Amino acid sequence: MARRAQLRPLGNATRGTTNPNRLRRSDRWVTGTPWVRNAIDTPDPLVVDLGYGATPVTSVELARRLATVRADVRVLGLEIDPARVDAAAFAADPPRLEFRRGGFELAGTRPVLVRAFNVLRQYEEAEVAGAWAVMRERLAPGGLIVEGTCDELGRRCCWVTLDASGPRTLTLACLPCDLEQPSDLAERLPKALIHRNVPGERVHALFTALDRCWARAAPYANFGPRARWTEAVALLAADWPVLDRRRRWRLGEVTLDWAAVTPS
Repeated sequence: MARRAQLRPLGNATRGTTNPNRLRRSDRWVTGTPWVRNAIDTPDPLVVDLGYGATPVTSVELARRLATVRADVRVLGLEIDPARVDAAAFAADPPRLEFRRGGFELAGTRPVLVRAFNVLRQYEEAEVAGAWAVMRERLAPGGLIVEGTCDELGRRCCWVTLDASGPRTLTLACLPCDLEQPSDLAERLPKALIHRNVPGERVHALFTALDRCWARAAPYANFGPRARWTEAVALLAADWPVLDRRRRWRLGEVTLDWAAVTPS
């Protein structure tokens, strides 16, 4: 049998910081959002967790959470650092989880879903489009990429979802009681947007509007931060292209059309 060609990993080794449950908010969104979950509804679905870090805990969690909606899903954890791949070998549980050396070229695979968190944050803004393009070219038909950033405990998260044609949505997700105001999330914007949070840019206008809605929703604080967040997003949805509904807002989320925040 011919040996499979070894592709050269594209990218740089990241710092590798990770924690249990750090990516629970994005995992919950993937499994709970129908148009995203539908990407996994294919024969023998493969999901790639790109840049899982110094320990494979978030890959293990992803595999377990995806198995609740698709029992036969395969998850492949990719890291550029070979020592991290070797160290992850013991963690192949559940059984349809494996680890391999790879980068933005996705180790030559054709996944239906790619999760890449806290990877591009460590690159220059000018490098983002190229990395996105390489990953998009490797997607299976109908596949998606979830690329974003979160804090160390996973309480503040922002991510872009892309398909083969480019970015589709921006999602903000948080623990509302961890915020003074929604613009606190700006420090966790994906690399494509974090330097654009300045006057004149759409993402800055988004946070300005959301902070105003948060202020208007102050009376709902009597019912708790989650209720205040839900009302603030409901107010935002009157003027902005919010794509989800109250059920997601109550989880501390909001997803908007990418066109609302496309950099100038």
